[in-house]
Amino acid sequence: MKPATAAAVYARISSDIEGTGLGVQRQLEDCRALADSLGWTVAEEYVDNDLSAYTGRTRPAYERMLADLRDGVRDAVIVHHIDRLTRRPVELEDFVATLDAAKVTKVHFVVGDMDLATGDGLLFARMQGAFAAHESATKSRRVRRKMEQNAAAGLPHGGSNRPFGFDADKVTVRPDEAAVIRTLVARFLAGESLRSLAVWLESEGIQTVCGKTWRTPTLRAMLAGGRIAGLREHRSGVTPAVWTPIISEEDHRRVLARMAERKASGRRTPQRYLLSGLLHCGKCDGRLYSSPRETTRRYVCLSGPDHGGCGRLTVVADPLERLIADAVIWRLDTPALADALAGRAARDEQLAAVAEALSDDQEQLDELAQAYGAKLMTLREWMSARRPIEERIRDAERRLARATRTDALQGFVGNGDALRSQWAALNLDRQVAIVSAVLDRAVIAPGASGARSLDPDRVQPIWRL
Repeated sequence: MKPATAAAVYARISSDIEGTGLGVQRQLEDCRALADSLGWTVAEEYVDNDLSAYTGRTRPAYERMLADLRDGVRDAVIVHHIDRLTRRPVELEDFVATLDAAKVTKVHFVVGDMDLATGDGLLFARMQGAFAAHESATKSRRVRRKMEQNAAAGLPHGGSNRPFGFDADKVTVRPDEAAVIRTLVARFLAGESLRSLAVWLESEGIQTVCGKTWRTPTLRAMLAGGRIAGLREHRSGVTPAVWTPIISEEDHRRVLARMAERKASGRRTPQRYLLSGLLHCGKCDGRLYSSPRETTRRYVCLSGPDHGGCGRLTVVADPLERLIADAVIWRLDTPALADALAGRAARDEQLAAVAEALSDDQEQLDELAQAYGAKLMTLREWMSARRPIEERIRDAERRLARATRTDALQGFVGNGDALRSQWAALNLDRQVAIVSAVLDRAVIAPGASGARSLDPDRVQPIWRL
């Protein structure tokens, strides 16, 4: 038989924990030795390191080798063992079909060599492939069971990267990063956006554990995750973890509630006006919208089907925002606000029970889905049973979301002078959170259109607290 002049060598290993690539290196050395003994010339070595052949995930080097075989630029294949090539019978059939279409008959294995061009050789390869698939499935079940046991015991999940806030053992808390997490949680609950916090992290030179710049999806996942609250999240539910929590479970629930509230609001673009959504027209009670004109920022009552206002009221933003901010800061020192917060605090004593009920309802919803998946109930029964649970969940989330509003006022109630001195240095997210915590809305009466000064009598604040 004529020696191959452009052979492909394929090597793969499922798990390279140390990241050294020694497993594939040994495969390549054995494949090169086999090529020398056959007198074949190796044109390229295709390597997929740390990639499973059982999960069905795309293997870039393997796909590239198949493409080269189809294009006729490779005339032979050498693999260490058939289970390095594939552990899925359907994938073996695709490989054989590729060889047939490309008229490639030269295929050798270092271990368990077989001739795929013959019926007996192909039968043996199929048997080997089926055995490899069975072995992988059995191993997968054992690993999955072990992971479930670890999760139930509150032990950390595997993975090569440590979580932010913890050492490489995923249990020991790193004090410096834990302090960053607590700051992020406090500022998020006080009203700052994830984008604003990501900008702050970048300005402070604080990177992810991979040495990358924080992005809002990564930051959201960390703050929403139960890990920082000492919770081990897994497929079956949530378990108390073995590591020390960085934040309290109550703060964790408040973070989730605030994220749910922001998602429900539908806001996607950064807020640029302090009073967006808080102003109403004194003529028609329609909402005022931000509407800049050249160098002037304005709030305007807009007419038309998308807004529904009268279109006959305009107020310049700057003097109005200064007036409202001053009124909010003044109100922080009033007995009325202290009394309102005292009443709120009394109601908030029930929040722990609300949060516990929310957790129970979410767990019940998961159990309900599992029962439907196991065909223990019909679709109609499942839909009927889940509606009251989902309604209770929405109600609990709303109550928790309302509780987070007062977090923005921490340190400022009865201390308006401190807020007044810091106001200009606060970012817009924080200013909006403080105003929204105190002010429900403000009604703007008609006045001189386009005036750059503002008659305070035009503004009627309606206080939330």
